[in-house]
Amino acid sequence: MKALTATVRLQLHSDFTLDDAVPLVPYFSRLGISHVYASPILKARAGSRHGYDVVDPTQINPELGGEAALLRLVAALRKHGMGFILDTVSNHMAVGGADNPWWQSLLAWGRRSPYAEFFDIQWHSADPLLAGQLLLPFLGSDYGQALQNGELPLTFDATTGMLEVAHYDHRFPICPADYGQILSHIPQLQDLAQHFSALRGSAQPLIDAQALHAELARRVNAGTSLEQALAAFDSSSEQGFHRLHDLLERQSYRLASWRTAADDINWRRFFDINELGGLRVERSVVFEATHAKLFELIERGLVDGLRIDHIDGLADPRGYCRKLRRRVDGLLAARPVEAAVEHFPIYVEKILGVDEHLHQDWLTDGTTGYEFMNQVSLVQHDPAGEAPLTELWREVSERPEFEEEVRQARRLVLNASLAGDCESVAQALLQVARDDLMTRDLTLGAIRRALQALVEHYSVYRTYINALGRPAEDEAFFQQALLAARQTLSEADWPLLAQLEQWLGGQRWRSLPPGRARKQLRHACVRFQQLTAPSAAKAVEDTAFYRSARLLSRNDVGFEAERFSAPPEAFHEEAQRRLRDFPDNLLATATHDHKRGEDCRARLAVLSERGPWLAGRVEHWRELAEPLREALNDGPAPSPGDELMLYQTLLGSWPLQLDLNDQSALAQYAERIRQWQQKALREAKLRSAWSAPNEAYEAASAAFVDGLLLERDHQQLRNSLAEAAQALACPGALNGLAQALLRMTSPGVPDLYQGNEYWDFSLVDPDNRRPVDYALRRATLDASTPLAELLGQWRDGRIKQALIAEVLDLRMAHPQLFRRGDYLPLEVQGEHADKVLAFARVAEGERAIVVVPRLASSLLGTASTPLIPAQNWGNTQLILPFAESTAHWTGLFASRAVSPTRALNLREVLAECPVNLLIQQS
Repeated sequence: MKALTATVRLQLHSDFTLDDAVPLVPYFSRLGISHVYASPILKARAGSRHGYDVVDPTQINPELGGEAALLRLVAALRKHGMGFILDTVSNHMAVGGADNPWWQSLLAWGRRSPYAEFFDIQWHSADPLLAGQLLLPFLGSDYGQALQNGELPLTFDATTGMLEVAHYDHRFPICPADYGQILSHIPQLQDLAQHFSALRGSAQPLIDAQALHAELARRVNAGTSLEQALAAFDSSSEQGFHRLHDLLERQSYRLASWRTAADDINWRRFFDINELGGLRVERSVVFEATHAKLFELIERGLVDGLRIDHIDGLADPRGYCRKLRRRVDGLLAARPVEAAVEHFPIYVEKILGVDEHLHQDWLTDGTTGYEFMNQVSLVQHDPAGEAPLTELWREVSERPEFEEEVRQARRLVLNASLAGDCESVAQALLQVARDDLMTRDLTLGAIRRALQALVEHYSVYRTYINALGRPAEDEAFFQQALLAARQTLSEADWPLLAQLEQWLGGQRWRSLPPGRARKQLRHACVRFQQLTAPSAAKAVEDTAFYRSARLLSRNDVGFEAERFSAPPEAFHEEAQRRLRDFPDNLLATATHDHKRGEDCRARLAVLSERGPWLAGRVEHWRELAEPLREALNDGPAPSPGDELMLYQTLLGSWPLQLDLNDQSALAQYAERIRQWQQKALREAKLRSAWSAPNEAYEAASAAFVDGLLLERDHQQLRNSLAEAAQALACPGALNGLAQALLRMTSPGVPDLYQGNEYWDFSLVDPDNRRPVDYALRRATLDASTPLAELLGQWRDGRIKQALIAEVLDLRMAHPQLFRRGDYLPLEVQGEHADKVLAFARVAEGERAIVVVPRLASSLLGTASTPLIPAQNWGNTQLILPFAESTAHWTGLFASRAVSPTRALNLREVLAECPVNLLIQQS
């Protein structure tokens, strides 16, 4: 099997299955990919487009072709010496509906179910209505109204012999011990009714129930009718209403409106999604049960690496990763010889904050690469654009700065969608306070205030408190949040902050004797850390990113949007750190979760070089768009901020070959923009929201898009936007090529998102998961078109594909150079030294030099291709840190530069290709 040198991420679903990936393997191999990196393949909810809503982790998803299809794909990969990395979900499963057998067992049997401890449930609620019950916020209306309207009928499944309450797609099983009350209405089933009732005292109720279910199904299928029994629980009658309510009150769950989830939820979800229930994977039995199939596939040699989704949702990420490493490494010796691997990579999906780095003691190989996306983006933004673009956004939108947007958004989610989760932490801390005579007078209200202030100012997703307290790597982030919280709270609450500092990792769990107090403290710390992560995600990615648009290329998953730019030195420093600590870290510039495609961001970054230019055009566009705006009672539609965000989105995503006379193409583009716009408006939660859509505002905003892109009366505005997008296209493509080369040559393993070997101007999902035309990509890769022709027709994307194929071939030819070779920043001198980023990779007997332009749109001038005219570089040159040599440096596409001295002239290095990778030939 090939060494891990490059991955391609594939999003699998019913329209792109494991079998659909099989014929693409030869293409990926020719492209230079060593490993296919797939989205989750365990059985997910029917129709899932992403696979993260797993309902049965014990089998391969039949919608993807099942295990047989997996075997076919792996066989094709092995034929080409390629590996298979699999995405997996340890944090949660899909719940609700009727398709998760573990969840359905839990609902039927409550705490007697073998899966009662699988899900992260707080059975001991302070709310008397939830005493010993699980809140199920799945009803479309209030419980009483749903019951009265007959929306909760009692039904019987003749296949399984089970009685359930139905609500649209949901099925809520009745505990078999309660069947007696129902079946007693059927004289010929009195014996079965008694047997079911006896289950309440049975030593093995689940086993006994299986036989009773089978017998009930047999009798009903043989002609015994249950209609009389079911009619007795028909809530349309007064007696039926009370009977059904009484029956439901005895269950292990309480049915409720979906609106109750935010405040009353008593089980952990994935963020605020009611259909995704958190798992207690820190328990050994849960860990083994949820990973059994994965371990089997690893041992059989079918999976060669894992990507762990949402690691920050777990109670103990460090403990989980270390346990996973031990279990996986223990399986490697049993793998077939042909699938033997020296090392099995494990990656974690982790969002890193400013100055945060992955903990090395987790025993993982790194992250999935969001932070690399951010590092490339920062170095492609001109600091000179920060002031004018900040001022433009402030003047037009009248919104606060990004940091304040985040704080407001955190406050919003902590008091809305995550209010129940926040209350859970406050209650846990209250219990800790009451365990100590010195703190038992602290009130719940005071704890709430201090807790919210602390979480509002967290600069990272979470810290990693353990039995020994807060790790040293986390201390600065906690203290920063503590200081900021102190500045926002009154002096009366400062003692609470000091107490939180102690409880949340300042005091070691082990300092307390074993018992209730230690258990309560640990529980509070875990709950706190499982609150800060979703509050960060919901506040930043899903709210502030849609409220603030100084420049949208700085608003993406894993980005530090408050930072506008960074010098090459910062990029070099992070590259050297990655080589030292996580040399096999994945490097991504696009993912299935990105807000904007990699080339969309690269094009928008050009605006950082043209702030005043953009300001002038925005003023012109807003004047032309005046007839398109609609005056609503709550303000203009769209609002000035939403309008400016729309213009940026159009500039970044405008198709390179869009014909303004092609109404069909314009209509397709308008549909994509409307889809993005609706999501953006609802995520912002300013004029509309998912929980309460403002239909009037959304309709007026959509009409604005249609008028701008489709109506003849607004052709002048459309033409002006098209001209501006085209003015950014060429320097944007240069940025895109530079971004691609940096991903493939920096320390780490480059990850190519599906289809992005061509230009990627996609928007947020589902736009970034559209079908990929692989037939076209295969044909163009096989064509071996000359560089001059690729540059002349750069708009079709073949130049990017050719660059990727060329560089990935070089990575395979020089694996140690790029995997473990030293990283040396190169000095650049001359008149345009600030417009170059360059570094060398050095291994024993091998050397490479990487050169990319940055902030160089002015050097392109009026060029019609993303190739800077050689003469425009003037006297700019690279200073090599090597001894003088007359060796030749062979560049991409067979270009050459001879260096008899220690300097390379940029006018020679970048004469033929917009970016270059030079390999020394001794």
